[in-house]
Amino acid sequence: NQSDQPHFPPNITYVDFYLHKPSVAAVFTVSYLLIFVVCMVGNGVVCFIVLRSKNMRTVTNLFILNLAISDLLVGIFCMPTTLVDNIITGWPFGSVVCKLSGMVQGISVSASVFTLVAIAVDRFRCIVYPFKQKLTIATSKLIIVIIWVLAVSIMCPSGVMLQVTKEQRVRIVLGHNNDTRPFYWCRENWPNQEMRKIYTTVLFANIYLAPLSLIVIMYARIGFTLSKTTIPPMRGSGIGMEGRHTISKKKTRVIMMLLVVALLFILSWLPLWTLMMLSDYASLTEHQYRVINIYVYPLAHWLAFFNSSVNPIIYGFFNENFRRGFQAAFKFQLCTADIERQKTYSHRIRGNAVLPVQPVALRCLASRSDIKEQDLIMEDLEKVSQI
Repeated sequence: NQSDQPHFPPNITYVDFYLHKPSVAAVFTVSYLLIFVVCMVGNGVVCFIVLRSKNMRTVTNLFILNLAISDLLVGIFCMPTTLVDNIITGWPFGSVVCKLSGMVQGISVSASVFTLVAIAVDRFRCIVYPFKQKLTIATSKLIIVIIWVLAVSIMCPSGVMLQVTKEQRVRIVLGHNNDTRPFYWCRENWPNQEMRKIYTTVLFANIYLAPLSLIVIMYARIGFTLSKTTIPPMRGSGIGMEGRHTISKKKTRVIMMLLVVALLFILSWLPLWTLMMLSDYASLTEHQYRVINIYVYPLAHWLAFFNSSVNPIIYGFFNENFRRGFQAAFKFQLCTADIERQKTYSHRIRGNAVLPVQPVALRCLASRSDIKEQDLIMEDLEKVSQI
């Protein structure tokens, strides 16, 4: 808001502390809080399931665990600071948080997309070339390390250039007493606009366009291969009509799950990438910049963060093993607690009849056998492609 009060020096723009009316700010806050809670709970559950059960630690599930960890980092380090930055004018957190928030967001997003590529390559090898040597757990762990090294490397220039800058011709008006304070913002301070354009284009190509093009091509090949695959009724194969139908349903659900994860990633991040490219390449007026920064960027950021929250829901919806894994692990926790309580109680009444703990123990063993009997969906696909 321009102020024409006489005691304000000329050639300085005065802006309000709050960017929006209370009602708009409340909508932003509730929206961001919702995806923050879903992100924390959903990705936390994915980590719990994979780490709790050794049987869930397959190559694909380790990649999914890596994806969940990167999404958790986005939720912890990026969602709160971005929300505050979208509600108030200027950057209130200081230089360290400026660098940390920007770097973690960039690294996490890069790790996410590289992990999606790794999952697609793993599935591509197993289904299109089923007789090639499979990735081992050790190899998948090495790939995950390489993913994070690449993610950190590609975001290093951003980390170096991110800094809190003071805007000399803008001051923020605080309250009704017309007290003012300097305007600071967190941005990449490149020596010139051309360098900024080049770096934005490199990022767009390396962590959005090229990887997701590869994913689309590989999933198209996988879908084509699976659509051609039929399961003949062979004697002695152990696969009856019901088994064939089950495998067919499972392979469809898995491909749908991975396809939806990739598609949502593309759609969720497209608006933010479009805005970043527009900001660097388009000749926008001051009014257009203001509308984009105050209203469009918060929505684009929310969509991007929504992707970090929705992945665990997709795993739960499409992947029966994640549902079973959570139920089995949760039951086992409850059973362990029951045993401990009954042991304690039986010691207290040692002089009398001892309470039977065997039924509880049997239930717990049943819970553990549920985990062992899980046929991991990804391995089912490999069997289908080899028939």
